[in-house]
Amino acid sequence: MLVRLLYVSRAVDQNSGKPANPEVPLAEESESIMSSSRSYNMSNGITGILCYGGGIYLQAIEGGRTEVNKLYNHIIRDTRHTDVVLLHYQEIRERRFSGWTMGQVNLSKLNTSIVLKYSERPELDPYSVSGDVSMALLEELMLTASIIGRA
Repeated sequence: MLVRLLYVSRAVDQNSGKPANPEVPLAEESESIMSSSRSYNMSNGITGILCYGGGIYLQAIEGGRTEVNKLYNHIIRDTRHTDVVLLHYQEIRERRFSGWTMGQVNLSKLNTSIVLKYSERPELDPYSVSGDVSMALLEELMLTASIIGRA
């Protein structure tokens, strides 16, 4: 059985162990997450997409129920994340992100009016909206932003 899971978390600055400053990009930490995701996901039948901006990760993962649940439990314990919140979980008939072992939305090319369409302010903040709204935003970001690492 296939499932899709959507969660949000705050990035952790590995130097201080505290939530990352939203104004400071964490290229090294994000690349570390992308690299480990791609290698793990390929061998475990997981696909998905990661969105990072303003110190917040928004990630959709999909695959077999057991594997997705195991991965989510690992993410909760991962020291690169804090404030992990499950936004949406559903059984699915088919994958939405089948082309990506882990794609990444390039927020540097993001039109803030897209984010404003789904929230009160033009800032990525999935903590302040519903899981359905976060999923709609993520799907629109996929269509309008460039996807890095389609592997």
